Amino acid sequence: MAENSKIEWTDHTFNPWIGCQNVSAGCDHCYAETLMDKRYGKVQWGPRGERKRTSAANWRKPRQWAKAARGTGKRPRVFCASLADVFDNKAPYGARADLWSMILDTPELDWLLLTKRPENIAKMLPVSWGEGPSNVWLGTTCEDQRAYDRRWPVLRDTPAKVRFISYEPAIGSIDVGIDGPWPDWIICGGESGPGARLMKPEWADLMLMQCRNRGIAFFMKQMTGKAPIPDDLLVRQWPEVA
Repeated sequence: MAENSKIEWTDHTFNPWIGCQNVSAGCDHCYAETLMDKRYGKVQWGPRGERKRTSAANWRKPRQWAKAARGTGKRPRVFCASLADVFDNKAPYGARADLWSMILDTPELDWLLLTKRPENIAKMLPVSWGEGPSNVWLGTTCEDQRAYDRRWPVLRDTPAKVRFISYEPAIGSIDVGIDGPWPDWIICGGESGPGARLMKPEWADLMLMQCRNRGIAFFMKQMTGKAPIPDDLLVRQWPEVA
């Protein structure tokens, strides 16, 4: 459950546990559910489903990545979690506390924590959070305007070094508004699995234009079905971190 990632915007993925449940329209074609529940039968998805902590060997991986990064001048990015949600209220007992400890013990890594449950963040942060550790980026998935209007204001008011939006799967247009503060970074992408819903190219064009006008870093991950990205959309930026 930890690996050198094929996800274009990160270096590694780490899953402290696996399992989740759908919370909005963006979850309807969840690749993690397809893999872990329907294909491999690792966990049962849904409100009565389970969350399984990953192996001790898997938990050792981030410390290995941190050790390898020392003295290199590079800061590997770790996406946590691709097969779960860090702010799930059904997380295995003690696993989230152990995750916070590991994040603090690996300052060489930038941890990208992405959730569809930003309303849970404040009550699940460690008491030492303060303005947020310098190696943690907090993000939330916003698949359309409704999700953005509900989730971004919560994340906006949460202290963090970097706040970002995963606009994936994009199933509707998003207007980030004329008044900030805005996200530091927006990742844009269409669905790619069976029955993928269409991301209209003009939605991505609109988001890129908004990012350019507001100084937001923009990362175009993929078109629907992993079709070739048009040249005018092939922009892949990361936020500037002091």
